[in-house]
Amino acid sequence: MATMHEVDYEILGDDLQFVKIELDPGEAVVGEAGAMMYIEDGIQMQTIFGDGSAQSQGGGLMGALLGAGKRLLVGESLFMTVFQNQGQGKKKAAFAAPYPGKIIAIHLAEIGGELIAQKDSFLVAAKGVSLGIAFTRRFGAGLFGGEGFILERLQGDGWAFVHAGGTLEEKTLAPGELLRVDTGCIVAMQPSVAYDIQMVGGLKSMLFGGEGLFFATLRGPGKVWLQSLPFSRLASRIYAAAPQTGGRRREEGSLLGGLGNLLDGDGR
Repeated sequence: MATMHEVDYEILGDDLQFVKIELDPGEAVVGEAGAMMYIEDGIQMQTIFGDGSAQSQGGGLMGALLGAGKRLLVGESLFMTVFQNQGQGKKKAAFAAPYPGKIIAIHLAEIGGELIAQKDSFLVAAKGVSLGIAFTRRFGAGLFGGEGFILERLQGDGWAFVHAGGTLEEKTLAPGELLRVDTGCIVAMQPSVAYDIQMVGGLKSMLFGGEGLFFATLRGPGKVWLQSLPFSRLASRIYAAAPQTGGRRREEGSLLGGLGNLLDGDGR
């Protein structure tokens, strides 16, 4: 018996996408309040502890606090927001991607009821989807994953929407097939995929490889979803190009900084 709200949806846009979800009376979705684009009249917002799943709500206050604690450990807000249609007739709510990329709609029941996703990928889900932590195999992996390699576990039998930065690639790994991936380029995977973190071999590779000190190893069987533009990579490029205190570049005093100033007309 399904426990999730069955919602209808439409994904619009090309590289700057948003998902428009149609809610019947009483239906709801749960997500971060900051992802909301708009809601039609009749949809009410309620901030709750945890994720709004039956697991976190059915146990009373203690269960709700435990659900909230899961979110805190993942580095996200203690609170989630439920968007419920309390009006008459169908109503729509829209949720926007935080930066250029693609929104992926995944029906959890069709992939075994569980999805492992990078913590920044989750956008919104049908109310009842449980959000928790998927620990990495070794304790050190979560601490030294280069780009914050912390994974969330989404469980349920309804729709979940995740966001991939840049261009999306979906790969199906055969049993035993190995794939090495930059940690930030992982969007999501099925729980049947074994994952670990490995250090890039060789000091030269660490210093001059340009791809960070760690990468993830994914071993099949199962599906994996990959992104070409992790937010951490985008943010680091913007930070490197932005003027720093006093309008001076971060590379000020270096050959690179001098060339950059010449190229953009700043010949100080």
